Amino acid sequence: MRYRLRLRSVVFEFEFTAIMNHKKTITEAAAMNQPVPDLQVDVGGLTLKNPVLTASGTFGYGREYKDLVELNRLGAVVVKGLSLMPSRGNPPPRIVETPCGMLNAIGLENVGIDAFVQTKLPWLRTLSTPVVANIYGTRIEEYAELAARIEETEGIGAIEVNISCPNVKAGGIAFGVDPEAAAVVVRAVRRKTTLPIWVKLSPNVTDIAEIALSVEAAGADAVSLINTLTGMAIDIATRRPKLANVTGGLSGPAIGPVALRMAWQVARAVKIPVVGIGGIMTAEDALAFIIAGATAVQVGTANFVNPGATMEIIDGIGAYLSDAGIARVTDLIGSVEV
Repeated sequence: MRYRLRLRSVVFEFEFTAIMNHKKTITEAAAMNQPVPDLQVDVGGLTLKNPVLTASGTFGYGREYKDLVELNRLGAVVVKGLSLMPSRGNPPPRIVETPCGMLNAIGLENVGIDAFVQTKLPWLRTLSTPVVANIYGTRIEEYAELAARIEETEGIGAIEVNISCPNVKAGGIAFGVDPEAAAVVVRAVRRKTTLPIWVKLSPNVTDIAEIALSVEAAGADAVSLINTLTGMAIDIATRRPKLANVTGGLSGPAIGPVALRMAWQVARAVKIPVVGIGGIMTAEDALAFIIAGATAVQVGTANFVNPGATMEIIDGIGAYLSDAGIARVTDLIGSVEV
């Protein structure tokens, strides 16, 4: 089966070969009295019905996709990054399409933790799918306060800590590029919550495994990676950057091979689960991350061009396992031979 997805002038074309030749879904397998593979995974203490999650910043607060996606089929919904106070983000233009991907400089626009708890979370609680709160700050104290607020709130299954943000007390250097700064954030969050902590790692470092080991030692229950790669686009007619923020985060299929390599590298280094992120458009992409060592995956940019991508990926993983005679998706984790 061949898929064609278009981002303006760019057509993404990819093919399921061994995966989709049979065209069976988990539901169809059950109807044919075939064993249904077990897709359940555990990510740092949070049990998920399957390993397919949404990536923060690409799925709003979940409700935006309720008419497009069967939300209760997802492994988890990772909501838009939350700060202590509401944020308007960066001025436009904030998105630029690139070959096989996109640059975004949204600037972590969000309603703030209080409005999220009051206006977004009550509806999310009606889902059977766990909710993961992504948090960010520019000071250690902000991360700690956000964790404390979430600890007091019902309906959150885990906290994903975005450490790709600037540490204003250290001249604007991102927390995630320094092992000790990253560890300090995690220790501050750990002191304020009993919930599982997932740390979202930046790829804009020399050795991502070193950062992963540092946050693991500081108390992280899992790591998710990668965040976007820093990029830039210039309009040659005006000789000005296409983004008002000048630089932005590159995502989409273009970063897939880099993300896969980093997930494999980190999975070999740490003992805690890895959640793979980056360029995952199909079940084949997701399976590659799992085989490389990821326990689960997050789907991001694919949601913009194919809102049903997560559903197709869940079905595709189940179909692959069924065809291969693999009873549990956990048996596939880290099975790569190098």
